[in-house]
Amino acid sequence: MLSATWKTGLVFFPAFDWAISPTHPEREERLLYTQDQVLEEGLLDIEGIVELKPDLATLEDIRRVHFCHPDERSVVTESHLISAGGALKIGTEVLEGNIHRGFALVRPPGHHAMRVVHGARGFCNINIEAIMIERLRESYGIDRVAIVDTDCHHGDGTQNIYWHDPDTLFISIHQDGRTLYPGSGFTDEMGGPAALGMTVNIPLPPRTSEEGFLYVLEKAIVPILDDFHPQLIVNSAGQDNHYSDPITNMSFSAQGYAEFTRRLQPHIAVLEGGYSIEGALPYVNVGIILALAGMDFRMVREPDYSPERIRQSRDTSQYIQKVVEVVMESWSSASRVRALNRDKGGFAERDLRIFYDTSGILEAQSETLRVCASCSGALRIDSRTDQGSRILAVHIPRKACSLCREQGYAWFDSGKGGKYNSIYLQDRTEDRYFVKRK
Repeated sequence: MLSATWKTGLVFFPAFDWAISPTHPEREERLLYTQDQVLEEGLLDIEGIVELKPDLATLEDIRRVHFCHPDERSVVTESHLISAGGALKIGTEVLEGNIHRGFALVRPPGHHAMRVVHGARGFCNINIEAIMIERLRESYGIDRVAIVDTDCHHGDGTQNIYWHDPDTLFISIHQDGRTLYPGSGFTDEMGGPAALGMTVNIPLPPRTSEEGFLYVLEKAIVPILDDFHPQLIVNSAGQDNHYSDPITNMSFSAQGYAEFTRRLQPHIAVLEGGYSIEGALPYVNVGIILALAGMDFRMVREPDYSPERIRQSRDTSQYIQKVVEVVMESWSSASRVRALNRDKGGFAERDLRIFYDTSGILEAQSETLRVCASCSGALRIDSRTDQGSRILAVHIPRKACSLCREQGYAWFDSGKGGKYNSIYLQDRTEDRYFVKRK
């Protein structure tokens, strides 16, 4: 009887009752074909590969991560709570020691959902990986977490949530934002003053094949992870880098995904994008599952797989080498610059314009960070939309010092007076959440 080297848990949640439209690429068939393939190949008959049922995320789980306006129930459905709960189930089982690794094959996805949520963008309403991570931190004391996002689209929502967090390393490997939604994820996007370098973007040119992805893994991602020493590695396992995906322009294969997973060795994988429903997802997911379990995946092949046909050009290889050089130079100097930034103190400001392509909302944010030598700093967000909403959102980080906590509460109290529709406060030092409505 076949057995897994690493006990691996799987959660399936196709979300039958949630869809953007009946023909939208992000629909339930994304997982139904994979479930059929897993059953057909007998993966659940392998000793050490087990199917688990998703938990249900709570509104409190969402409030550790997001400011949802006008409230959580207006932004999410039960399917979103179960999708996040599927990731939570895998994370909990890993940290309880019941499984070594796990894969949450769930939808709706989440990596385009930012800290402030006015609606849906990039098919995402809430960030299911961040919700999982913050629950695990609250319940198990996990500190240093690395997120490796392999979706073809830049994980701009996860980047936004952890922009100021020096304990979370976010690495996104994606198709160059000049050629694909959301148009971000360039090498100079490296994190806020107190967390400079903890955001690592690796934009790749169209038609990059597994050769390029595995080169980036070996020359950049693995060395950076070795320097960071994470307690937990989470793979945002988007599969739309596949050569057959209808909305992207890359040349990854099931063999490439499986080999990438074998070398990365994530504790937790969470499904993100991937829209080649029949031609890619069943094979890619089987390859990832076998790699997580430490099993032989060499026989996993798409029916039309041809390594020669999808091989990247020499120019592409040379371009990727230059991108990696830039990334590693930035990584090597980031800790020194980060320390200098924190010693300077004061306040740092930035303005953001965010388009919710799924909901048709345009948001403008003015962000103020108290730069602190003792912690990652209190954060103030003034957010307006073209729909007439204006909110004030204040975030006090997990390890906030007393001065940053005082600043956070002062900002919260100063928002009174009718200018805002709602005023929110996340106090992560005590896992508390407050809201004042007009």
